[in-house]
Amino acid sequence: MQRRINKVAVLGSGVMGSRIACHFAGVGVKVLLLDIVPKEPNEKEKAKGLTLESPAVRNRIVNDALLAAVKSNPSPLYTKEAAKHITTGNFDDDMKSIAGCDWIIEVVVENLDIKKKVFEQVEKYRTPGTLITSNTSGIPIHLMAEGRSADFQKHFCGTHFFNPPRYLRLLEIIPTPHTDPAVTDFLMHYGDLYLGKTTVLCKDTPAFIANRVGVFSIMAIFHIMQEMGLGIDEVDALTGPVIGRPKSATFRTADVVGIDTLVKVAKGVAENAPDDEARAIMNIPPFLQKVVENNWLGDKTGQGFYKKTKGEGGKEILTLNLQTMEYGPKQRAKFASIDAAKPVEDLKQRIKMLAGAGDKAGEFYKNFHAYLFSYISHRIPEIADDPYKVDDAMKAGFGWEIGAFETWDLLGVENGIKTIKDKGLTVAAWVEDMLAAGVKSFYKVEGGKKFYYDLASKSYKAVPGADAFIILENLSNNIVWKNSACNLYDIGDGILSLEWKTKMNTIGGEVLEGVHKSVDRAEKDFRGLVLANDAANFSAGANVGMIFMFAAEQEYDELDMAIRLFQRSTMRLRYSSIPVVVAPHGLTLGGGCEMSLHADAVQAGAETYIGLVELGVGLIPGGGGTKEFALRASDEYKEGQIENPILQDRFLTIAQAKVATSAAEAFDLGILRHGTDAVSLNHSRIIADAKQKALELADAGYTRPIERTDIRVLGRGALGAMLTGINAMKFANYISEHDGKIAGKLAYVMCGGDLSEPALVSEQYLLDLEREAFLSLCGERKTLERLQSVLKTGKPVRN
Repeated sequence: MQRRINKVAVLGSGVMGSRIACHFAGVGVKVLLLDIVPKEPNEKEKAKGLTLESPAVRNRIVNDALLAAVKSNPSPLYTKEAAKHITTGNFDDDMKSIAGCDWIIEVVVENLDIKKKVFEQVEKYRTPGTLITSNTSGIPIHLMAEGRSADFQKHFCGTHFFNPPRYLRLLEIIPTPHTDPAVTDFLMHYGDLYLGKTTVLCKDTPAFIANRVGVFSIMAIFHIMQEMGLGIDEVDALTGPVIGRPKSATFRTADVVGIDTLVKVAKGVAENAPDDEARAIMNIPPFLQKVVENNWLGDKTGQGFYKKTKGEGGKEILTLNLQTMEYGPKQRAKFASIDAAKPVEDLKQRIKMLAGAGDKAGEFYKNFHAYLFSYISHRIPEIADDPYKVDDAMKAGFGWEIGAFETWDLLGVENGIKTIKDKGLTVAAWVEDMLAAGVKSFYKVEGGKKFYYDLASKSYKAVPGADAFIILENLSNNIVWKNSACNLYDIGDGILSLEWKTKMNTIGGEVLEGVHKSVDRAEKDFRGLVLANDAANFSAGANVGMIFMFAAEQEYDELDMAIRLFQRSTMRLRYSSIPVVVAPHGLTLGGGCEMSLHADAVQAGAETYIGLVELGVGLIPGGGGTKEFALRASDEYKEGQIENPILQDRFLTIAQAKVATSAAEAFDLGILRHGTDAVSLNHSRIIADAKQKALELADAGYTRPIERTDIRVLGRGALGAMLTGINAMKFANYISEHDGKIAGKLAYVMCGGDLSEPALVSEQYLLDLEREAFLSLCGERKTLERLQSVLKTGKPVRN
């Protein structure tokens, strides 16, 4: 059966249901979102003369929930316009409409009796063969299917999205014994390809995989914290980005998720997993119980382990003292090993350093790894048959950069067993059997593929589905050129891929050297080039430190050479004899955006936050970005059309330092091009999709483009209008004097200078204007102040 998903029904419009609906709408699927009818009109409705029979009253709960979701920040939608794909209704009047849906997702309150009642209604109207799934984090899936028809049971399983569904990539698929394997296979594939998820096949065990291991990890940290006498700020310093975990670390994560939710999952595991050898860790410690009793549940109640306050100095975040149960100023955690490890860019090397440290931080990590490694060893095969499923779930659901078993491999399996036993804990027999058989790691990489240790066969097997992904880290034997910042990989089929590894993937001289070497090598021996990486962000832009150093020391010749090199690099990407595809994702700012603008095609991740942000640091885009926006405006001019508004729109995108909040929004900003550029919903597929796009361009007979000499610039007439607008903004105090100066320089370049009338110019003409403006701004004291502020605080000063 060829199954297609054109319309989805989401039953329940709470925080989770409304956001699942938004995610489906965001990928272009029609959604029917339903919820209960209110018991009576509220006071506002009564004042309007509305009754319980009025549609506005009957759909109030669902409409209010959807409106709150659409207005929330960060947005659950890729673009606001996607909300039009969602139709609302209520269970009483509109349940019959589910007959026209291809997939019905139940997301009502976590109560088995209520869920069963909803499924009774569903069975009355559902078309046989339609998928029906439940989004639950705790109720056993098989219990929900009891008493339902054979067709219902065959097409029913659990689909556990993580909140927020747009941003957290995990989708756990939990079949029952009655679920048709074809349904499971379809959901695994659909979640991956169409929803952009890391789909993990789970067993129907308490809390499934991610929450089982994730909540245990948090509870173990609580236990260690009390054992070692650590405070909240210290724990969050130890368990955040320094070890490849989210900035929210431990306690901030609990606040975001909801402390009551954390407690509920922990209690659920303790009650429903009687054979769990670490059940005692799931017991709620007194401080956690007290926080719940006080209704300090985190963000949802305005305070939890942290509390935001407004004082004379602005907003301040206070930390809860677990001994006094009072809030106080955040304390800077001081650990010598953390300070030593922070400058180390390589996460794996950093984790090794910290795990072997001799201070209190090292002791914490030894304790934590003992608990974690012991626990995950005993969960195989209880919650998952294979280690990679646990690691995939933790990386996609909890934002761990390196999975639990991957971390154990990194520190050495034998060493991990010693750490476990030194703590008085136990390790599952299969791990020791694996070592005894001469197998020293849970994973290995061969021929660019990743293999995992399979318990059943006692041998390595390839990670399923990995053929659809290209992971550069696994291709270390395929490096054809490198320098201290870059690696150039042969990724097969005649395609090269350049990655660079600098702080925030900023772009400096060595990266630009890598760009030129890559194009040279590709033109000589290969068919195409992809610029991509496996990091959290594609690139935060040019190396601000280098620009500031040259500018502060008035090394203008050096600065001029650096800008020329950057411009030559982006133009080299544009005018090579092989197709160049750039694969941006995450932060893609400034120079990273300029590289994307000059690519033959862009294969962007759905979560790409891209824009030209140079005006914030007192500059204009100097790597061809200003030129490119003027060129694209020129291409949009049509005969007989007033041209100024088109140029003005392009100018404002740069002048306001607009950053797209998704790849979809980047099309609206004119950064990505319809018909040329594309989006990969699944982050793991970006590089493979970019490679495929390069191959398609090569197969279509790619020919080196001819440099442009036909760019229409509007000259003095448009420049005068722009400068008038800038002066009006200054007069109204919307922008500072220096903001006005920068915007004026930008307008000058985009209008082609002070030309008496519109004219056709070359790309090099605009690049020269762009470079001159950039250099002149580098000589401004206020620009230097902004650059220095970014280097010191990460934020530009408004001057």
